[in-house]
Amino acid sequence: MRRRELIKMIGGTAAVWPAIAMAQQPALPMVAFVGGGTADSAANYSAAFREGLNESGYVEGNNVTVEYHWLEGRSSGLPGLMADLARRRVTVIFTANNVGSLAAKAATSDMPIVFVVGLDPVLMGLVSSINRPGGNATGISFQVSALEPKRFELLRNLVPQASLAGVLVNPDNPNAKSHARDLQAAVPASALQLLMLEARTSADLDRAFATLVQQHGEVLLVTSDVLFDIHRHQLVDLAARNKSLRCTRGAVSRTLVA
Repeated sequence: MRRRELIKMIGGTAAVWPAIAMAQQPALPMVAFVGGGTADSAANYSAAFREGLNESGYVEGNNVTVEYHWLEGRSSGLPGLMADLARRRVTVIFTANNVGSLAAKAATSDMPIVFVVGLDPVLMGLVSSINRPGGNATGISFQVSALEPKRFELLRNLVPQASLAGVLVNPDNPNAKSHARDLQAAVPASALQLLMLEARTSADLDRAFATLVQQHGEVLLVTSDVLFDIHRHQLVDLAARNKSLRCTRGAVSRTLVA
């Protein structure tokens, strides 16, 4: 099932919570949509979300209100945002990233939360179990972190003669540690050495590429993170400037060859 179709289904899931609230309050139920990227980068997902609401009988501006918050790859303001949503008692919080889901869970233990994450929600502490989530949170996990060793294998096959590979991670994302652990476990089977590169901002991406070039790295694995998805064009441009460098982007699951 494609990710857009899953987001559409989640829109229908989120609509279940407003159904309860409508009988209790005269105001329109409020769905807080907290996206990790930008309105442009997530346009397909937000459209699918609204479509899911519509198919469940909820039309934005008619019998439900959707309040959009776009983090633009920054997580520093999340605690304050989630605390404000909890204080205002919105009907349901929908969040489509790892950091946002954890922040929502930390902000409220009783308000409904619908999440989309790339890690195991049980290990993250979002739910008690997959079969019986319990608590106030439910949603979908894409388990994208489990794909990184396979992408590493793809990268190794693309450039078998390479001796040093960069791995780009966002240290603010909870999946950064699992990416590093799983990739390091794959290294013994390969003669390829790994150079972990961290980036929290657009400027960090320039510095990461510069470091990799200085260290004579030949390939780059870009792990899954909303920051890298937002700045995917910058990543392509940086790879194009370094003709000897090849990279795979986990965020879009395709290979970019400079």
